[in-house]
Amino acid sequence: MEITQDENAEHFLDLIKKSKRGKFKIYIGMSAGVGKTYRMLQEAHALLLNGIDVQIGFIEAHGRKETVALLEGIPAISRYSAFYKGKLIDEMDLQGILNAHPDVVLVDELAHTNAPGSKNEKRWQDVVDILGAGINVISAVNIQHIESLNDVVKTITGIEVSERIPDKVLKMADEVVNIDLTADELIERLKAGKIYTPEKIEIALKNFFKSDSILQLRELALKEVAGQIERKVETEIPRSVSFKHEKILACISSNEVTSKIVIRKCARLASYYNAQWYVLYVETPNEDPNKIPLDKQRHLINNFKLATELGAEVIRLKDIKVATAIIQVAEEKNITTVCIGKPTLSLIEIIMATNVFNQLLKKLSNNSIDLIIMS
Repeated sequence: MEITQDENAEHFLDLIKKSKRGKFKIYIGMSAGVGKTYRMLQEAHALLLNGIDVQIGFIEAHGRKETVALLEGIPAISRYSAFYKGKLIDEMDLQGILNAHPDVVLVDELAHTNAPGSKNEKRWQDVVDILGAGINVISAVNIQHIESLNDVVKTITGIEVSERIPDKVLKMADEVVNIDLTADELIERLKAGKIYTPEKIEIALKNFFKSDSILQLRELALKEVAGQIERKVETEIPRSVSFKHEKILACISSNEVTSKIVIRKCARLASYYNAQWYVLYVETPNEDPNKIPLDKQRHLINNFKLATELGAEVIRLKDIKVATAIIQVAEEKNITTVCIGKPTLSLIEIIMATNVFNQLLKKLSNNSIDLIIMS
């Protein structure tokens, strides 16, 4: 049964009444142009008809006529101007929103980086402040802006997205709604000039708007929303049968690329299983800060920061044997799954390390702990 806009707005209204902390709704899509902002504005009109004080914090219509038309009749909080890279740009006025304190505020482009001098570096951090003030937020983001999907999106599109949000932002949401179109529908919208201006259409068709890329991005968006629903079911619906909660341990080294991949893939696993997860770095004598180059130390710190942003607890240990440290942490934290990067050792090193590795495998097996070796 199709849910009407009024029913959709009424459901969010019910959520608003349940908590003093602001409620958070995110519209997510596979790419620009699927209709996230349009749907936000439709919902705003429905809420206004129900007597709710809805105001626009920041909406980017990108000149799309259908979207611009929906701006009419919705009050907007004035933006402020800031100089950035020699240009005068409009930014969302966080303090203005907090002062106005509407029931609901619309905040577009969640992954946006604020101009230097702003209170927060990222717009999603502004949203956290707004929610904390008891204001409800409806926002939007594209699937390619999710941090843990960065490597996957780059593989699909060949483009590294620079503006991203940590996965925890989606976990904060009370509702995540996927705005879905088929690849053919999206490409037709693009060609009809409903997404970008004419000079940008050909470039877009060669990048994000290739049919195979859209299909893969669409799959990512559908999986993400399905995962959000599953987590909501697990946390809100009582289970008659107890089950074992997953706990994931990601083991990293000072290798920047491998470690980053392991962290992001484990973040996806943890998100899928709604699991607590940890990142373990074992400082062996060979990895003493006095022995590894400064650039590796810097990459290591950046990876710790990435892991923390994605919701992991970082554990640093000193030990002669990495396997021993893994076993120790796995026992202390009741780990169910250990993840390591694909070994880059030479054949001689593998043979020399066989006994230690076998010891690790035996210990994990005896404790019913899964081992995943990530490519």
